[in-house]
Amino acid sequence: MQVLHEAKHTMTIPTREDVINIYRKRAKRYDITANLYYLIGFREGAYRKKAVDALNLQRGDTVVEIGCGTGMNFSLLQQAIGHDGKIIGVDLTDDMLAQARKRVEEKGWANVELVVSDAASYKFPECIDGIISTFALTLVAEYDKVVQNGCLALKPGKRWAVLDFKMPSSRVSWLAPLLVLLTRPFGVTVELAERHPWESINKYLRNASMTEFYMGFVYIAAGERARDGC
Repeated sequence: MQVLHEAKHTMTIPTREDVINIYRKRAKRYDITANLYYLIGFREGAYRKKAVDALNLQRGDTVVEIGCGTGMNFSLLQQAIGHDGKIIGVDLTDDMLAQARKRVEEKGWANVELVVSDAASYKFPECIDGIISTFALTLVAEYDKVVQNGCLALKPGKRWAVLDFKMPSSRVSWLAPLLVLLTRPFGVTVELAERHPWESINKYLRNASMTEFYMGFVYIAAGERARDGC
């Protein structure tokens, strides 16, 4: 635990500008570097699929992705909503969205809208059918506001899903500095463990659930909008 304590004093939470700069530099190689984590047993693709499945999307649905990055979830979302549905990808970094746009053009998807916006100031469309954020929401200081705003935009009974990192139980928390070291290129710091988006899911949505993966370092939290609002 001493190593973890020292790590907390040698790192800082990235600012909005830090996040933009980090992901501008990594945009062109993001997909390749993210997939390298498979070498340490981190099944990112499987986690992303579970998060999309947690939305219970139907054909023709409209889904918003907060922090869509290069569009790594788009294929999974397309499988769920079909050509009659719509994906709205929101990201803070223009270079990441440029890569997402290339993906959209290469796949010939005509039902994807890309928006450059800070998640905290993004105005969700009304009456949407799902919202997802994967490995992004913890980087947003105003994550609670984002979850609440998204909840208000959902149709009754529709779902919000968050896939992200967290601090595990004390049993394996000694591994946290190593995981932080490996994910530092993506802006991850130990201090981000103080942010708990799953608590916002529990606060604003009903029938909330949380499932842990990768020794408790990764979780999926999901819930649905109540009939009478958030």
